[in-house]
Amino acid sequence: FTSIFCRVKTAKKPYTPPREVHLQVKHSLPPQKREIFDSLQPWAKENLLNLLKPVEKSWQPQDFLPDPSSDGFYDEVKELRERAKEIPDDYFVCLVGDMVTEEALPTYQTMLNTLDGVRDETGASPTTWAVWTRAWTAEENRHGDLLNKYMYLTGRVDMKQIEKTIQYLIGSGMDPGTENNPYLGFLYTSFQERATFISHGNTARHAKEYGDLKLAQICGTIAADEKRHETAYTKIVEKLFEIDPDYTVLAFADMMRKKISMPAHLMYDGKDDNLFEHFSAVAQRLGVYTARDYADILEFLVQRWKVADLTGLSGEGRRAQDFVCTLAPRIRRLDERAQARAKQAPVIPFSWVYDRKVQL
Repeated sequence: FTSIFCRVKTAKKPYTPPREVHLQVKHSLPPQKREIFDSLQPWAKENLLNLLKPVEKSWQPQDFLPDPSSDGFYDEVKELRERAKEIPDDYFVCLVGDMVTEEALPTYQTMLNTLDGVRDETGASPTTWAVWTRAWTAEENRHGDLLNKYMYLTGRVDMKQIEKTIQYLIGSGMDPGTENNPYLGFLYTSFQERATFISHGNTARHAKEYGDLKLAQICGTIAADEKRHETAYTKIVEKLFEIDPDYTVLAFADMMRKKISMPAHLMYDGKDDNLFEHFSAVAQRLGVYTARDYADILEFLVQRWKVADLTGLSGEGRRAQDFVCTLAPRIRRLDERAQARAKQAPVIPFSWVYDRKVQL
C-alpha cells in the first residue's frame, strides 16, 4: 500500500477541471487477490442482491413532492415555500452541500468501476458485482433528484450556482485513494455510506426542529437507504476479514492513515476555492457531520468487524490492528484540543444562498 497523499491544486485554465489531483496510485491489488473476488460471486449474489429493493416497491421522488398534474399543485407549492421560510441559511448550506454530493453520482459509479476484480467490464455485465453497482447507482440516483427538486421549489437557494457547483464537481471527479483496489474501495464505501446515513439523519432532525416535517421525512427516507447500503458494504468487508484478515487489516490501516476523504472534496462553485472546507465547517458547527462523527464511524467499524479480536496476523498486520483500534480516541482528543483553541468563526458569503453571509 502507499501512504502518498494527493496534492490537490486549483487550476483555472480553459477546458481543464477546476480542481486537479496529482500523484495518484493505480492497481495496487496483487494479481492473486483478484481470484478472491471471482470466488465470492455466489456469496455476493446471496448476501448483497437481497439488500436491493425492487423498483416497483421503491419510493420515488414524486412520492414526496407536489403533484404537478393536481389542481392543488400551486397551493401545495405555496405551503412548501412557507415552511421553507422558517429555515435558516446555515441549514440550507448543509442541505445544498449534501445534495451536491448526491448529484455527483456519476463519479461514484465511475469510482466503483475502477476497482480491479469487481468492475462492470461491459456496461451491462451479468456478474454479481456489476449488477450490484448498477442497482446501487439506480437507488442512489433518487436522492439527488429528490433534494434538487425540493430545493428548486423552496425559492430559498440560487439554483444556477448550485447547478454550476454540480457540473464543476462531476468534471473534477474524486480521488479517494482506493488505487483500483477493491479492499480499499469497499472499506471506503463502508465508511462513506455510514457518514451519509449520519449526515442525512441529522438534517432530518434539524428539519423537524424547524417545523418542516415533509423535509424531515425526505431526509429520513434518504438516510434509511444509506443505512441499507452501509449494511451491504460492511458485509463485504466482514467477509474479507473472514477469508483474508491480514491483508484486510493492512488495507483498513492504509485507508485510515490516508484519511477518508469526503466524496465532494473537490467541490467548487466558480468563486470559492475553499468551498468544501467552508461547507464542512458549517456542517461541523450545526452538528450535521462532525469530527466526532468521523471517530464514531471508525470505532463502529472496528467493533462491527471485530478487528481487536483478529488472531494469526503477521507482525505488520498486528501493527495495523493496533493502529486502527487506538485511532478513534486519538481523533477525539485532537478534536477536543482544536475546539478549545478555536476562535470565533468568521462569517463568509455562500453563493448557494445568494451570497448571504453564514458563520463557519
